[in-house]
Amino acid sequence: MQGDCLAAISSSSMAELEDGRRSSPLGIAQLPLPQTRVSVIVPVRNEAEILLKSLLALVDQTDFENTPLVSGCYEVIVLANNCTDASAAIARRVARQHPQVPIHVVERSLPQADACIGRVRQLLMDEAYWRLQRLSCSRGIIASTDGDSQVDRRWVAAILQEIEQGADAVGGRTVIHQAERSALDKATRASYLRFVGYRYLIKRLEDYLDPDPFDRSPRHYQFFGANFAVTQQMYAQAGGLPPVQTGEDVAFYQSLIAAGARVRHSYLMRVTTSARPQGRAALGLADRLSQFQALGQRRQAFFVASAAEIEAQLLARRQLRRYWRQTVESPSSPGFLAPSRLVRLASQWAVPLGDLCQAVKESATVGELLLRVEQRQQAAGLWQQRWAQVPIEVAIADLRLCLHQWQQRRGLRSLVEV
Repeated sequence: MQGDCLAAISSSSMAELEDGRRSSPLGIAQLPLPQTRVSVIVPVRNEAEILLKSLLALVDQTDFENTPLVSGCYEVIVLANNCTDASAAIARRVARQHPQVPIHVVERSLPQADACIGRVRQLLMDEAYWRLQRLSCSRGIIASTDGDSQVDRRWVAAILQEIEQGADAVGGRTVIHQAERSALDKATRASYLRFVGYRYLIKRLEDYLDPDPFDRSPRHYQFFGANFAVTQQMYAQAGGLPPVQTGEDVAFYQSLIAAGARVRHSYLMRVTTSARPQGRAALGLADRLSQFQALGQRRQAFFVASAAEIEAQLLARRQLRRYWRQTVESPSSPGFLAPSRLVRLASQWAVPLGDLCQAVKESATVGELLLRVEQRQQAAGLWQQRWAQVPIEVAIADLRLCLHQWQQRRGLRSLVEV
């Protein structure tokens, strides 16, 4: 996937995006209103049971004082992709009943190769980009959600606030509908909650070992298709949405990091989504829940990276980031490659020295460097030989202990400084 991400920032993807600047990818006749700041995209595939709630949530948007947003400051683009139910009709009815929010409904029967969520979201985001470009506005925002998801009443306001505070892209918090989560069998629900807790503990450890100065705590770990936004400028700079069938949100996040984007993981942007067992796309939430269910039925453990491996990876990232800042970015740098430091870094990352040097030379940003080195780390296979995966319960307990130890170290350091 990381290789796909880096390949996505290519001349071909940029050429497709340039084509989108000259014509509407989805052929929407109505131009955006002059006051439009946010273009919200909604991919839909047979969502008749839940789509009405999803669209009404988008219509009912307020600021943080519960005042309705200015009419026309955002628009909604719905692409009903190969639907065999009433999804498109429902979307058109909502559009007629709520003219204060421009809702554009496009119905398409795409070829099988293009009917995947990755291509559909790409078409929608390219359309949103094209529309914002037509306004000649440098402050436009493309926001993404899904037809089976309901955004919070302040979702658009949260997006605007995070972007105004300097973010190039924002990933919001996505949670499962409470009733659907409660309906999951006990083992699946417990595995899901453990996995969420595991990912949060990793993010907390990252705050100690390799913090992002822009993406300040509190923050979360998610950047999902149902809940993210990006400025139109950064969408172009990152090469648009990568041309992958599924996992397009992960691939796009990696493209953003490689492009040097300031990405915020915001609790203010909240979306609830479906926990249905049969998903519309591979590698999504439904697949993860199905995996948990199967493991529960077989009474097998869910294995993940250990706390020791995560700590080592974060420390390696911190050292590589420091090397980039001190050696590559510094105008007074005595040498570009600093061989002795690179030898230590190659050992720390478990990658061949030549691969590390090549990654440094090829990278334009520290984010791109980290992605390239992680890609080479996976390809070399040496890192995997150092570490064995462990049951998630063990990893969680060890992560908590590791966090406690780093908290104590920070506390002792603060006392010494006083």
